[in-house]
Amino acid sequence: MSQNREPIDTYLLRVLHTLLIERSVTRAAVKLNQSQPAISAALRRLRDITGDPLLVRGKSGMVPTEYGQSLLEPTQNALREIERITVQQSNFDPATTVRTFRIGSPDYLNTLFVPTVVERFRQQAPNAQLELHSLGPAFDYEHALEDGKVDIVIGNWPEPPEQLHLSNLFVDQIVCLVRNTHPYAKRGLTLDQYLASPHLAPTPYSVAQRGAIDMHLARERLKRNVVVTIPYFNLAPYVLLKSDLIFTTTRLFADYYAEFLPLTVLEAPIDFPPMQYYQLWHERTHYSDEVRWLRSVISDATRTLLEMRPQA
Repeated sequence: MSQNREPIDTYLLRVLHTLLIERSVTRAAVKLNQSQPAISAALRRLRDITGDPLLVRGKSGMVPTEYGQSLLEPTQNALREIERITVQQSNFDPATTVRTFRIGSPDYLNTLFVPTVVERFRQQAPNAQLELHSLGPAFDYEHALEDGKVDIVIGNWPEPPEQLHLSNLFVDQIVCLVRNTHPYAKRGLTLDQYLASPHLAPTPYSVAQRGAIDMHLARERLKRNVVVTIPYFNLAPYVLLKSDLIFTTTRLFADYYAEFLPLTVLEAPIDFPPMQYYQLWHERTHYSDEVRWLRSVISDATRTLLEMRPQA
């Protein structure tokens, strides 16, 4: 940049970074809680300062210029360093914040987990917004955390990414769920019966991670007979009602649906390791008071969820 040009302040850096990520003035305005005219004005200033268009119209929206794309990493690094410098000066107050918080979560936790999270969130941050993003094969949660598209991801992968920060939430047991009139509902399952029976299974919600159930079976040189896969975990109980399928899941999920649907929870005939749930976040938000507070909301909601678990 020329020495005669105006320096870029923190606000313009955030606008530039968000525009390069979102590639849309409208989406950048929403994410930064600004008006579209304000973001357009900031983009004009950035163009004047850099002497480059930065983003130009493409076939399906705005695309960064070659120079604009080269600024993505430097702006990320600059904002990260600014955050480190100012973190001790933060006076974050959940009661007054208007920030939008974003959590990525497997859909099978939504019915159990989300209502309590929303309750705690609304109690403590009535002016803020909360977005829940469902995890799926098309959603790259590692990049989403890195780019700030989500603040926290809830997961239970046997091998979570080493580069992400992790905080354990709870551990749950693996069981089987069937309809009440299933042939094995009354007498339980042997291992041979389990492997030979038709199974219902969810589509893995990460392209980089194989399901924990099948990973363990593979280690034991075993394989179950999966004949139906579904994209949404919460469809499983209703599919079971109309079929002779077996669904291998966690006790918390199984007990919840067995409370109000004609379903039976069976002990798994194989010693599956307990399922560990945790929350993940990126180094870029590790020092953020806002995200630290969000992690505490999730931890508190988890404790409440476990206290509500039906006693055996």
